[in-house]
Amino acid sequence: MSPSEASAWTLPWRGLGLSSNLDAADQPHPYRLLAGFPGLFDFVEYSAPLSLDETREHASLFPRMWERRQDVPVLFHPVHLNLYGPELESVKALEDLDAHARAVGSAWVGNDIGWWHSGGQPFPGYLYFTPPFTEAGIRDCVAHALHVQSHLSVPLALENPAAFAKRGELHVLDFMARVHERTGLPMLIDLGHLFSYQLAAGLPLDAGLEGFPWDKVIELHIAGGVITRRSGRGYYVDDHTQPVREELFGLLESLLPRCTSLRAVTFEGDGHPDEVALISLRRLRQLVPATPRPPLTLTPVTRDVPALTRESEPWALFETGYGAKQESGGDVEGARAETDFRLAVVAEALDRDWPISRLLLAGTREDLRAFTASKEFRELFEGLGRSPGHAFAAWTRRRLREHPDEGLAAAVTFETFLPNSFMMRPPPAPGPGQVGLSEDVRVGTFPVELTELVFAAKSLRRHLTGRAWACEVLDVSGLEALAQVARRPAPGPWNFVVRRKGRGLEVLTVSPSVLELLRSLAKGPRVVEEVPAPVLAEGRALGLLRRG
Repeated sequence: MSPSEASAWTLPWRGLGLSSNLDAADQPHPYRLLAGFPGLFDFVEYSAPLSLDETREHASLFPRMWERRQDVPVLFHPVHLNLYGPELESVKALEDLDAHARAVGSAWVGNDIGWWHSGGQPFPGYLYFTPPFTEAGIRDCVAHALHVQSHLSVPLALENPAAFAKRGELHVLDFMARVHERTGLPMLIDLGHLFSYQLAAGLPLDAGLEGFPWDKVIELHIAGGVITRRSGRGYYVDDHTQPVREELFGLLESLLPRCTSLRAVTFEGDGHPDEVALISLRRLRQLVPATPRPPLTLTPVTRDVPALTRESEPWALFETGYGAKQESGGDVEGARAETDFRLAVVAEALDRDWPISRLLLAGTREDLRAFTASKEFRELFEGLGRSPGHAFAAWTRRRLREHPDEGLAAAVTFETFLPNSFMMRPPPAPGPGQVGLSEDVRVGTFPVELTELVFAAKSLRRHLTGRAWACEVLDVSGLEALAQVARRPAPGPWNFVVRRKGRGLEVLTVSPSVLELLRSLAKGPRVVEEVPAPVLAEGRALGLLRRG
């Protein structure tokens, strides 16, 4: 049913909720918490792809959510739904979104006003681009919001975006109020995102609250975050794995009486172990009791969708955000802080697949910025690439053509080749009384000996991180030593050990005796008594062996 066909939107009281990415391995586990502490919270707000089929395929906790949705209602908080940017969402994507929301019974859909993805790629770390808080930004966001709502049969709740830099003459709450006025859509206020703007603008936390239409807010978010300080100012980093700031608990308590249409308060506790999330939820439960409230009735929005003008120049924000251009006027310090955070997220993503090559080719801020300012990186978000890792590989190949370096080429070739190690047949499982390779371990061969380089990369990371803690500066001059090691590979062949680590691969340096054992076990398990006890103990201590 489209909005124009509905006579009214009826929004039930949802109460206190806990967020989830619907991965059974993630913490906190909402259904485990409810089993141990009934009534701790009332609903689950989950993030997932727009497509219900894709969510079913990839979200390991989806079956539990689906089974429990009658007694534990859900709200759908999509990942990378564009409410800003140079292009409107496709009709197919919005049809998927609506079908998804209706299937799970989500009373509304909330999302940050931001540019989340382009060319089929989410921005690394889901770090969306916040629109400038200007009249042009309002017009572009209104076009996006009404376009999305025109394909939804439930309300779209507009969430205030996080901000590092102050761009535009409007306060974020004034910006949100004007977008609401021109769309008629309800709002979702994230308290941490609000804090981020106040810091970026150099304002106290309660600035701008008076005169804002709090009666149009149907949901509040509270989450963990970190305040970092540099050049005399603070920046709020919206890292949900961190503890909730005390200021946000106080802000929530002061705002609850003002939000007369409030339907839900969500704790975004991503990454908090159950026992830690329990502490925050118990505190929030005191502020948001389980007492039911009457439903809220809203008039469906049927306004015409204006043309998307792109006056706010989202691609210029992209170029500034990833360091291709400098901020021209305005908040130069805030823009640099935003770029630095984006570069850190890109580095973390690359290090999963290119831990050595990234240090050698993009170990400094300027070299990393050279990658994110490259055509290979830009093309990724123009629909011409596969992933940041593939863009980095293409950039690396071009760099090596322009500046040949045999040692560096060997490292890049090795890390290019490395994923093929896990395409081999898994090691056979050991039987009773036998020992074999762990399921996530492989032994490979490479024509050049890189043991010293693998060791040097790990050792240098430890050293630089330790020094940074002591002196509050990451001294990257030490990367020169790693470059020296890369230029002196030993002749091969080289037998190496690799295992899965999170979403990446880890190459290990082991003693010759353990390596010899692992090579033999790659062919098949052996009887435990045939393996020297010290070698067996060392291999098990490293987590490389399993017993039948």
